[in-house]
This record gives sequence, C-alpha cells and structure tokens, in this order.
Amino acid sequence: MKLLDKIFKLNGGIQTETNKKVSTKNPIKSLPIPSELRLSLRQHIGNIAKLKVKVGDQVLKGELIAEADGNISAAIHAPTSGKIKSIEKLLIPHPSGLPDFCVTIVPDKKDQWIKKTPIDWKKIGIEETNKLLLNSGIVGLGGAAFPSHLKIGNNRKNLINTLIVNAAECEPYITCDDMLMKERSKDLIEGIKLVQSLLGAKETIIGIEDNKPESYEIISKLILKESNIHIKIVPTIYPSGYAKSLIFLINGIKISKEKLPPEYGIQMFNVATIIAIYKFIIHGETSLSRIVTITGNVKEPGNYDVLFGTPLDSLIKDAGGQKIKTNTFIMGGPMMGFKLPSIDVSVTKTMNCVISAEPEMIDNKKEPLPCIRCSKCAEACPVSLQPQELYWFSKSDQFEKAQNYNLFDCIECGCCSYVCPSNIPLVQFYRYAKSEIIAESIIKEEADIARDRTDFRILRLEREKKERAQRNAERRAENTNAEKSKLIEEKRAEIKATLERIENNRENE
Repeated sequence: MKLLDKIFKLNGGIQTETNKKVSTKNPIKSLPIPSELRLSLRQHIGNIAKLKVKVGDQVLKGELIAEADGNISAAIHAPTSGKIKSIEKLLIPHPSGLPDFCVTIVPDKKDQWIKKTPIDWKKIGIEETNKLLLNSGIVGLGGAAFPSHLKIGNNRKNLINTLIVNAAECEPYITCDDMLMKERSKDLIEGIKLVQSLLGAKETIIGIEDNKPESYEIISKLILKESNIHIKIVPTIYPSGYAKSLIFLINGIKISKEKLPPEYGIQMFNVATIIAIYKFIIHGETSLSRIVTITGNVKEPGNYDVLFGTPLDSLIKDAGGQKIKTNTFIMGGPMMGFKLPSIDVSVTKTMNCVISAEPEMIDNKKEPLPCIRCSKCAEACPVSLQPQELYWFSKSDQFEKAQNYNLFDCIECGCCSYVCPSNIPLVQFYRYAKSEIIAESIIKEEADIARDRTDFRILRLEREKKERAQRNAERRAENTNAEKSKLIEEKRAEIKATLERIENNRENE
C-alpha cells in the first residue's frame, strides 16, 4: 500500500458546512424487524422487476419475490420470512410523489433464511458469476441505483486497469459510508480484492475526503501489505464524490460527456456496493438491507442497518422523533436530495440518508432577486457550464439554445444555486427545461411513429391494391386461357367425331 499524494485541481465546486459529526457519535444500530415491510418493485435504474409471488404466499428471508426484467434491471428479495399480504400501488419515496407497485410482507418474526449458497467464482468463471449477480438485487448504493452486474460485465468489452472505490461521501449530513468504513472495514478490503479480481484490474485506488481521518487510519492499516491497493486523500470540496470529478481528482483524467469511465480503463464502485457484492459471492446473501443516516431535526441522529421495506416512521421513532415538529423530510443530501411526499413511505435501496429538515432549512426562503451577472455560478460549476446563460434560456423557454449550451451536461449538483447571491433557484429552472425538452422529444417521437404508421398504411394499401389488380389480371388471363383450351378441345372433339363418321361411312359402302 502507498499513499498517493498528487491530486489534480477540481474545476468549480464549493465548500459547505458538512454537518456530519452529529450522526457519527454512536455505532451503527440495527433496527428491529417492523410489523410490515413494503417493498417497491422499482428501486433501481431500468425495467421494473417482474413479480414472482402472489398474495398469501409464504416466503423465506432472501427468497426471490421479483426477478430482473432484462439486463438493465434488478431483483427484489424478501428481507425476512413471512407472508405476502398485498400487491398494490402505494406511495414510494420519489420526487414525483406518485404511487407505484409494492409488495407488502407481514413478518413471522422467525427471520428464517433460504439456503445460502456462496459462489465459487474461480471455478464457475466470471461470466457465470455475473449472470448470478443479475438476480442478486445489488445496485449502486451510493444513490445512483445502477445494477452492479453491468459494471462487472463491462470489462468484457473494455480492459479495466484501475478500480476506484468512491469513499468521498461529499454531500453534507450523509455519514453511512463513513460508518461502514469504520465498523466493517475488513469486509470492505476483502470486497475490494474480490471486485478487483472480477474486473481484472491491476490496481485499486480508494478516494476518501480529508474530513474522515478515523476511516483513513483504519483502512490504511488494513492495506499496509497490499501492493496494488492505494489510498488517495482528496479535499473536502463538494461535489468531489461525483464519479467524473473523483476520477479527475485522483487520476487527472477528464471523462468526456460522450464516454464512460470503462472506456478509459477505469471502473468505480461505492464502498457500500463493494461490501454488498462481497456478502453475495462469499456468503450467498442477496441485497436485503442498507445503512441509512437519519439526521437533522431528530433527537438522536445516527446510522441504522435497515431492512428494505421498513416504514420510514419506524426509523424516525427509533431516532427519538423530531426535536421540533415539522413536516419536511429530505431523502439524500441537502444539495441533490428531494423532499419526500410523506413519511408514509418505506426504505429503498437508494435511501442513503433522511434529513428531518431543521427550522432554518425551511424558514430561510428568501425571495429571488434579479441576476446581477456576478459569475459566481460559473466559477462554482464543476462541469464548466455557463449557469447564467442556461438560466436565461430556460426561463424564456428557449430550449434549443439551452441545449446548445450543454444543458444536459448539468449534473444538478446545486453548486450554482448555493452560491447565487440573488437566491435564484437555478437548478429548478434547469430541471424544468430538461423536462420540457424530454416531453417535446417524446411528443415528436410519438408523432413520428404515428406518421410512419400512416405512411406505412398508405404504402401497404397501395401495394395490396396493385397485388389485387395483378391477381385479378392473372385470374382473367387464366380464365381466358381455360376458355380457349376448352374451345380447342371441343373443336378437336368435333373434328375427331366428323372423321370417325366419314371413316364409318366408307366402311359401309
């Protein structure tokens, strides 16, 4: 192991109050099994999982209840043993606030596992191992929820030289990864070795922010004798944990917007995802729970090991409830998270943090003022955009111009809104513009499909008309030929009969 000192200067970014210490005072706590678990079938990027159970079924812990639908999808498993109570649309933690299909399980409190089968990946090979990962239910636990088997499988097309472990955790308030590194560091290191082998990577670099000295000390001691695992301490600048930003900080490589890290020989995993892959392959445990930070306006902020499907209300109560009664809860960090539609939702694979909004977070709503063209937003943008121009184009519905200024390169990190002295909610305008462009694109696509269908129908009718005319002509020709043949045969018969009469007459004479 060696500490890599050289870092590259990140363009833009901001330094904020991290508010992390308050939730790292106590060890990770396991939340008891609740009276009901409500599992959303949509907890990942890609196709919704295909249901494999029905109401009334008994399930064991780890049993498949919904399988991956295609390659870009992820499975859902029973977090404990119990009975399927219902399959219906329920409210889920999503910015839309819309319900989606959920499976409700009533636990039997036995917590009885299915037979756990570790994977001898060296014996069966990486390809077969990756097929098993497809229905492991493991997705990116840093928040992206990208099915992990796709990342392992990427090295079939691209040679991976470097595995980067994202231990930055740059969003304020979130501390679940920091606590994982402190308490489950041995699993993390073994998981890193495993994933590095699966990828065929020559080296691993762990990127960790400099505000996590305890985690750094623990991890660095464990990898002292590892020659191909290194640590790189990066400055606490938001959004250093954004994949392309961290890659640049560590390696100085700029990933162009048209490409992905594997095309540069790099693959990245979050620390929690690494541990999940390790537990699945070595212990045969599917993805059933995650560490969730509960913080902000609660009496006992901390980190909990929570089963997927656990009602959020149970987590809030175990954290002592709110200090001051409010109705605002944010899922994720304050920069890129979103306001939950209600606390009547359950924990999902993407729920790394829940912030009970403190009064100042709610009440500090200053009215936006006119833009003063100070350019602070451009200085803070980590992807080198022109936020001010994007704001004008988005506000005036000049969507084509916004696209020309690379609107869709915006990662919606919120740096521009944070530094804006006029308190303009810039990111909201960008989201609005993106949604309108996408809606227009869908309408255009549907219109194009409808036009293509109409054109195809006209062509089909014309073709069928010509084919009918040709068939009729051929039929008429066949009928004419048949009539001619019949007349010829009749004439031949008449001639034959005449000749026979003449011959008979000669014989009689």
